[in-house]
Amino acid sequence: MITLYSFPSSRSLRAAWTLEELGLDYVCRHVDLKTGEGQGESYLSLHPDGKVPALVDGDLTLFESAAICRYLAERYGEPGSLLPASVEERALVDQWLFFIIGELEQALWTQGKHKFALPQAQRVPAVLPTAAWEFQWALKALERRFDGEGWLVSDHFTLADLVLAHTLSWAVTFKNRLPESLQAYRERCEARPALARAVARESAAAEPA
Repeated sequence: MITLYSFPSSRSLRAAWTLEELGLDYVCRHVDLKTGEGQGESYLSLHPDGKVPALVDGDLTLFESAAICRYLAERYGEPGSLLPASVEERALVDQWLFFIIGELEQALWTQGKHKFALPQAQRVPAVLPTAAWEFQWALKALERRFDGEGWLVSDHFTLADLVLAHTLSWAVTFKNRLPESLQAYRERCEARPALARAVARESAAAEPA
């Protein structure tokens, strides 16, 4: 049985979305980050930084959302579904995953850390304009290769689209501007039924017993 450790509105949604796209049976376990559960000894044995997501599949324990999504798609996906069939196109998916995490997301997470995630004493509001500028710079780089029409790789929705759409959703939540074409692309990805199911699973897991 696959177990996903999650917290709503976090990176764990990427993993839940991937699980739902693949139609896999899994248990969603809520980690109450607000009460410090992530820093407890039990959870730190799964994720050394106490964050989400973490995934346990048999004897395998994984952390880092992109690695979890990539593993699930590789192990359980039909060839040519979330991962393209050809080696070349799978390399393009990996290229975009690294770009999204390293360029787009890191600027957004800088905003998140200095708005709410870090302890109050460690937040530096003065960095927020620079982080917003850096996100727009990375967004322009994205637009040089992708205009929001069709899909990032191949002729269908892949893992690259899933992670990009989730990241663009974070951008909107943090009040960053998106071009109309990428906003429409994000909305198209987020209309997929698997995402609604993933949101519902995480929300249900977070409800008090």
